[in-house]
Amino acid sequence: MKQFLAKAGIAAVLAAGTLAGAVAPASAQVDVYIGSDRPPPPPGYGRPPPPPPGYGRPRGCDPRLAEDIARDYGFRRARVVDVTPRRVIVQGWSRRGADEISFGNVRGCPVLRR
Repeated sequence: MKQFLAKAGIAAVLAAGTLAGAVAPASAQVDVYIGSDRPPPPPGYGRPPPPPPGYGRPRGCDPRLAEDIARDYGFRRARVVDVTPRRVIVQGWSRRGADEISFGNVRGCPVLRR
C-alpha cells in the first residue's frame, strides 16, 4: 500500500509541475487594459512586413557587372554605351585598340559577341 501511495504522489507532483510549466508562458502573453490608459502601438505596427531579401532586383544584366566582366576579358576603360531589351554593349580599349563586347541582357550577363 505504501508503494502505491508513493507512486501516486510522485505522479501527482509530476502532473502539477507539467501543468504549472505550461500555464506560465501562456499567461505572460495576455495584457488587459481597463480605461483609456492603453499605450500606443509600436512604430510600424500597421505596415506590411518588408519584402524578402533579393526581391525586386533587376532581372536583366546589371551594367556594372557587364563592365566588370569586360575588364576580366582585358578591356581597359570599359563603359556601357547602350542597353537594349536584348543586350548590353560595352566599349573600351583592348590590345588591338578600340573594341566592343556585347552581353545578353539576362541574369549573369552572358557574352554574345566579342
